[in-house]
Amino acid sequence: MYGPGCNCTGYGEGIRSFLTKEEKIEILREYKDNLEKEAKGVAERIKDLEKNN
Repeated sequence: MYGPGCNCTGYGEGIRSFLTKEEKIEILREYKDNLEKEAKGVAERIKDLEKNN
């Protein structure tokens, strides 16, 4: 997927150009989950770096 603001599917020709409301919600939920996981990883990395100082 291209990101939460995109209305397109990102796939080749012949595929729908616009997503349904439910599809947009699912993409946003996945995006939010990935951001939360990334933030957790960053926090862990900061802790590791602080321990090694």
